[in-house]
Amino acid sequence: MATKNVETFMASHRAFNARDFEAAAKLASEDVVYNDRARGTTFRGRAGFKDFMKNWVAAFSNAEVTQATYTDAGNTVVCQFVGQGVNDGPMGTLPATGKPMSFQYCEIFRFNETGQFISADAYYDQLSILIQLGHAEQPQQAAVA
Repeated sequence: MATKNVETFMASHRAFNARDFEAAAKLASEDVVYNDRARGTTFRGRAGFKDFMKNWVAAFSNAEVTQATYTDAGNTVVCQFVGQGVNDGPMGTLPATGKPMSFQYCEIFRFNETGQFISADAYYDQLSILIQLGHAEQPQQAAVA
């Protein structure tokens, strides 16, 4: 049986997949800090967390969290999942490609005593996304002696 913190994390992902950003943000504390480690960007407060989610959907309107597994560590919960979608909007300064992408994503949420998440760290391989979308070349493998 999932703990309250795992349930909250799962509810946040369900809300994202349903594009209910308000419901997802209400699960966070007012002063939540969300760190997108791959881009070196920090989003602050519920409005910042909503902006983070909206940024993904602006670039991938059908973006979704799939194949999620949650690991409960008390006030910290780790989720590993597959993020996927079709790039049908600009991604920062990069134009939409219409290509699908699928990548591994890891989020770590920390919770307060009332069950709201107060901070999050997101880790993913940005290069693999850029390669799938055609914005970067696959690195050459080193020759084996």
